[in-house]
Amino acid sequence: MTLDIAELKAWTGRQEIREDVVTPVPVAALAATLDRDDPAPAPGTPLPPLWHWLYFLPLHRQSELGPDGHAKRGGFLPPVPLPRRMWAGGRFDFRRPLRVGDAIRRTSTIADVSLKEGRTGPLVFVLVRHEIATGEGVALVEEHDIVYRDLPEAAETAPAPRPARTDAAWRRDIHPDDVLLFRYSALTFNGHRIHYDRRYVTEVEGYPGLVVHGPLLATLLADLVRRHTAAPMTAFRFRAVRPLFDVADFAVCGTPSPDGRRVELWAQGADGFLAMQAEAELGGEAARG
Repeated sequence: MTLDIAELKAWTGRQEIREDVVTPVPVAALAATLDRDDPAPAPGTPLPPLWHWLYFLPLHRQSELGPDGHAKRGGFLPPVPLPRRMWAGGRFDFRRPLRVGDAIRRTSTIADVSLKEGRTGPLVFVLVRHEIATGEGVALVEEHDIVYRDLPEAAETAPAPRPARTDAAWRRDIHPDDVLLFRYSALTFNGHRIHYDRRYVTEVEGYPGLVVHGPLLATLLADLVRRHTAAPMTAFRFRAVRPLFDVADFAVCGTPSPDGRRVELWAQGADGFLAMQAEAELGGEAARG
């Protein structure tokens, strides 16, 4: 494998512009997938935080997909030759609501490509910046961190896990069965085989079970806030720490700050170890424990 970081950095500044319309059926479908009892979405219904991932779907032709179910390398994203691709984290600035019926436009830019040497080999980080606008202007700015790494060696040991916090004011237990993962993959048109192909994920990528989507975890954390307060979310940040699999239940947890303007959030496995950490900032009526 040849890893030419100078060649990959040449993708910096590359842009892609996509257009879509916020239609109601995906909103109702994700509400059902998250086991919510929301009213049917009508024109003007605001999208909850992170539900914009239901739009601008990756509509690659079947012949354009690689062996992992992702689009083949190159095109908008740089052709990183490392086989594992993971959603490492993201940051969001919510400026105005996206609403059912809105015509929306997303401008995506490769903001940075960097190489780091990890504990088990090279890691390539790609930072993508998305700006989503309606006719009223930019509604949402998202920074998306992608990390690429090699497949694990047979004798490779995982890093020591970090215990999750134990002071949750809010907690929801999640059963990540095949149906939940399949429905989220279908809603986001995500062909990545680690989320639905048990033979591939265990025999090729060496995971113990189907991988819970990073965006699904982040969405569940944001949804936890929504279940406890009607205060609008103005910003959200998350970072993946350790993958979760469908072999055990997990929990999404949160604790609001004393003034209710910020919520510390995390996902933890059944073993109590941290899988994802996040923070939400709220406006309007503050959240309380």
